[in-house]
Amino acid sequence: MSPAPPISKSERTTFKPSATTLSPSRPDEDSLRPAARTSGGVDTHDSLLALIDKFLLSLRAEAGLAENTISAYRADLLSLAGYCEREGIVFRRITPVDIQGFLISLKERDGLALNSISRRLIAVKVFCRFCYHKGFIERDVADLIEMPKKWQSLPHVLSPKQVDALLCQPDEDDPLAARDRAILELFYATGVRVSELVGLRLEDVRLDIGYLRCMGKGRKERIVPIGQRAVEALRDYLQDLRPQLADGRSTDRLFLSRTGRPIDRTNTWRLVVKYARRMGVAGKLSPHTLRHCFATHLLAGGADLRVVQEMLGHSDISTTQIYTHVDSSRLKAVHQKFHQRQ
Repeated sequence: MSPAPPISKSERTTFKPSATTLSPSRPDEDSLRPAARTSGGVDTHDSLLALIDKFLLSLRAEAGLAENTISAYRADLLSLAGYCEREGIVFRRITPVDIQGFLISLKERDGLALNSISRRLIAVKVFCRFCYHKGFIERDVADLIEMPKKWQSLPHVLSPKQVDALLCQPDEDDPLAARDRAILELFYATGVRVSELVGLRLEDVRLDIGYLRCMGKGRKERIVPIGQRAVEALRDYLQDLRPQLADGRSTDRLFLSRTGRPIDRTNTWRLVVKYARRMGVAGKLSPHTLRHCFATHLLAGGADLRVVQEMLGHSDISTTQIYTHVDSSRLKAVHQKFHQRQ
């Protein structure tokens, strides 16, 4: 396989979700429509779907991505396949203009926000790179499209008092109160993702030493300490309620549903939303909000950024750094203390 020709700056284009993206001043389309290098080619909708399945299989086997990530890639690429079928685009001859058209349709036809469009563009880029290296397309055409520039929004967090109020919401009269309180306490105590929490097994939690082991994105294992309140809530749940929910069933999952089966992501999300509405929190609140609170309150209390990064399971510290900008009261106090013009 010959190496890809260098991409000149004049060929590279940034996606802008408007009709002007398809203006005449675009890359030379004919030069980007070479013949396919493989005899099989990708000429039909079915062959494109088969190629997507092959790509997802490679992600699962070689990249070790989480199943939720694989599902997101599948949905994004099926959306691309549907667009190609509607527009009569032969994938082996796809061009940057075609990909731009797909992105524009996501905004104008599907009404997606810029963040959602950016995520789908990432999936398309990785898929096209895979297809280029496997010889299904002649050129890595998606590499000609730059990611849209966007503002990084700060995560929504609750104050410590609001978190305390949320954790007290499970009513003692509710038969599942012990489980719900343990879930809420564990979210805030460890900052685990909802998929990580529902995947916890009994052997992953060591209450005697106050630690849990969870499997994060990319099948990366990490150890996270558990605070004393979360330990007590978990002990209460494990001692009385969990044996009742299991009712003799053979399952090692930590958190069980009302029917005794492992609780899933959707019901866990609904659980958090239910208690947020009960306490009257304005705006959206989800399990990930408690993850944001965990990180923000640790940093506000003086925790080292690298330690917080390790506990969150972030591979890049720049992802963790966003939490240093969330505590506006702390920033204001520092400004007033050290700025000479106060």
